Amino acid sequence: MITVPHPEHGVENLCAAGTELYARALREGYVLGVDAEDAPCLLDFGLLHPAVTDPERLEPVAPAVALHRMLRIAEERIADERRREARLAETFEPLMRIDGGRTGADDSPSISVLSGLDLISRVIGQAVAAGSELLAVQPNTSDRHAQQPPPVHVEAFDRDQALLDRGGRIRTLYQHTLRHAPSIVARYERLNGDVEARSLDEVTERLIIVDRTVAFIPANKDRTLALEIRHPALVAFLVTAFDRLWRLATPMYPEAVQQPTRNGVTHRQRAIAALLVEGHTDAVIADRLGMNIRTARVHIAKLAATLGSESRAQLGYLIGQSGILGQEDTGE
Repeated sequence: MITVPHPEHGVENLCAAGTELYARALREGYVLGVDAEDAPCLLDFGLLHPAVTDPERLEPVAPAVALHRMLRIAEERIADERRREARLAETFEPLMRIDGGRTGADDSPSISVLSGLDLISRVIGQAVAAGSELLAVQPNTSDRHAQQPPPVHVEAFDRDQALLDRGGRIRTLYQHTLRHAPSIVARYERLNGDVEARSLDEVTERLIIVDRTVAFIPANKDRTLALEIRHPALVAFLVTAFDRLWRLATPMYPEAVQQPTRNGVTHRQRAIAALLVEGHTDAVIADRLGMNIRTARVHIAKLAATLGSESRAQLGYLIGQSGILGQEDTGE
């Protein structure tokens, strides 16, 4: 028989089994020890104790007595924390004097490391909640391994809609591979306000800029670390990079521009062709353009068929001869 471990919880969140057994003990004056096997928390919290005359019986501690004891323990814990705070202040006060006494909010670090997805999401949410402009770059990282784009989180949607409701504006850059993703299309169909989206073949790593004063970028590959950047020169550099990419991008919302096909070669195939002539592998091409490797190889095969290529080497030569890389897009 498999024994299910009792869930960990505090006395302020007494489990259902514990609450029921404690109430029964109060009504009947005691319960048997075997009855408490499913609610060992009652013994751990001191709500039941063995009877003096019969250790097999467990008698309840009066709720008023238990509450008073628990409150006293909580007060002692709070007092310990306050003493700890006082010791911390005493320890760091001379160190802050060495650092020039910078204790105000304006002297906070220009670059901070945020660790953990929950903390990253919370800090970004706080910045957006106080802001009036959101600039974002959202690369298609998930589509490199699967055809499904990342889900649209309810919290992020509500946060963005609240910014728009305050009269703010949102500008987001995606990769072309997300132009027709159902979740992305649905997001913009629901958002109301000054919101625009554009797309490019290649974009930077994820970037979020709020009010052109604070920026967030990933600090490791799995995005469990992020940098919060408030240094004015660095934020200005990132804003300039975003603005330049924005001018080069193809509108996708609110009025999508159709990417032109010329001589049977699509816009995406021209982007692949440019990377092919640079000598990149299929895997690198897929990663750069935010698609999985199978999709990249399908486009390469179509490009080869269109140009009449029978080998990889010949394909590079025919791309150069075709002139497709010299054609400028006019569909923006």
